[in-house]
Amino acid sequence: MRLTDDQLAARKRRNLAIAGALVAFIVLVFIVTVLNLRRNIEAGKAEREAGLAAAAVVAPGPAPATAPAAVAFQPSTEARP
Repeated sequence: MRLTDDQLAARKRRNLAIAGALVAFIVLVFIVTVLNLRRNIEAGKAEREAGLAAAAVVAPGPAPATAPAAVAFQPSTEARP
């Protein structure tokens, strides 16, 4: 079956519309991603600056407790069957 010129023109318009919508969606996802990255970078920078300011204010406390000494491995003296 051979398509008429009108049908071919309609197919081309439809394909261009679909391609345009796909490109618009890709651009939208890219823009949202960049904005989220920028927001997260700025939030991290603010947290680091707040952490540095808080660390400068906090007086040093006692040394942290050390972990208990490890128990040495002692193999069993019983014979295995």
